[in-house]
Amino acid sequence: MLEWLAAFCVLILVVFICPGTKYLLGLDVSPRRLGVSRQVGCKDVRSVCAGGAEGTDEKGGTVALICKPSALAKYLQKHCRTFSRFSPSSGWTWRANAFLQSAYEACWPWETSVQFVRDNLQLNDDGLVSLDWAVSSHHRRRRTSSHSTSPVLLIIPNSFGKITRNVIKLCESALSHGYLPAVFNRRSHNGTPLTTLKLQQFGDPSDLREAVRYIRYRQPAGRLYAVSESSGSGLLLSYLGECGSSSYMTAAVCLSPVFRCQSWFENGLSWPLQWVLALYQKICLSRYRTALGDVMETDALFSSCSLRGVEEALFCQSGYSGSTSETKSGFSVPGAWDAYWERNEPLRDVDEVAIPVLSVCAKDDPIRGDAMSSLPLELFETNPHFFLLLTDRGGHCGFSTESDRSVHGASSAVGSVFSTNMSREDSNGTKWSHKVMLEFFRATTDFFNAEERAKQLAARRRGLGGASGGRSFRYRSVSTCKQVPACSHNIHAIYNWQRSYTR
Repeated sequence: MLEWLAAFCVLILVVFICPGTKYLLGLDVSPRRLGVSRQVGCKDVRSVCAGGAEGTDEKGGTVALICKPSALAKYLQKHCRTFSRFSPSSGWTWRANAFLQSAYEACWPWETSVQFVRDNLQLNDDGLVSLDWAVSSHHRRRRTSSHSTSPVLLIIPNSFGKITRNVIKLCESALSHGYLPAVFNRRSHNGTPLTTLKLQQFGDPSDLREAVRYIRYRQPAGRLYAVSESSGSGLLLSYLGECGSSSYMTAAVCLSPVFRCQSWFENGLSWPLQWVLALYQKICLSRYRTALGDVMETDALFSSCSLRGVEEALFCQSGYSGSTSETKSGFSVPGAWDAYWERNEPLRDVDEVAIPVLSVCAKDDPIRGDAMSSLPLELFETNPHFFLLLTDRGGHCGFSTESDRSVHGASSAVGSVFSTNMSREDSNGTKWSHKVMLEFFRATTDFFNAEERAKQLAARRRGLGGASGGRSFRYRSVSTCKQVPACSHNIHAIYNWQRSYTR
């Protein structure tokens, strides 16, 4: 309890002192070092997405779509109006502060009417992961029919297993728009039992692959979409890269993703935030301390105060089952950290991704780090499957807007804001980032359907369908035989089969 109190005090100091000095000194909070207008892949995207926004703040309301020119990119620019309708909160309010809105979305409790029905999935190695299917509280049926054609939204939380307000509101938004939301929980996350002495590595998609197969078995008639938040995007990108065209997904969205994960673990966060996240991981793993002591050095794990130290103690020791070293058990070896990220870096197979992926990011994200060094802009400019929606403000999975502020009301006292205004949320509306996600899914689906219809129409015009509905054969061959009677019999049989088939 004392450790959590100390962590909260340190977080308050970081949140209030560092950003507050920028406001008091009159500095511009939103970084403008990227020069997006010169780096945008689509022609005049900045003018389309940012200039036409309604009610956009002049200082921090710019939204840029960074992508490679393609037919899908033009279709998104034309039909996704929500992309340009982002009006961030401005002025001296907690919603305009990147740290406060990020901490609010990650830690503040959220009252919801959504309930979850859990499916525990036993994997090939006897491990357990779980899928939490979101249902409304007034929903009478506990299970959805396998014949349902409703689309499924697979939600991947952050890599620490914390179910945030953003995840809960994603479930609410998905339910209100006809989706079937399912939250993927890794081994030992969110109450999932740890039945094997093996934890899921950061970018290992093997467990997620089996969960997707189960979803396809349970809902074979519905389309599958995926959305991830924060560091959970590493698992989603790894899965899409390894599976390629066999991912069974139609489109995916990453909210405030972390791309360069190795450097992020090493020096991407300030030490107070690293200490808080490392402490949260150790608290979650403390119940398995005795069992994990058989495969790793738990003293090094629970004495570490950084994200890299915890990750290295979990997966880079020679005693761990995923380690490739052959030294004495419980000791890390030189090069194990780099070898770990060679097989877990999310962008290692990015060229194999075969579906549209939208990333929604903010320049002032305090968790991801500096936008210039943490965003792989060259990926979005050269790969036609990746789209980046970049805002000047928004924090980490926050993206608070003026409409949120108008609903809650303004207050000058910070304590009053946290005690009254934060307990109420825009229950009648949907967050801007969630509207972007839903509109992106709808637009990509409509685009693919239009492309499929155009292909079918072109095939009918070329006459490939024919009167038999596309089942005629253009090439037939009959081989000669030495025994004439037998050969004649075979030809007669083939003719009868063809006549009955085309009839």
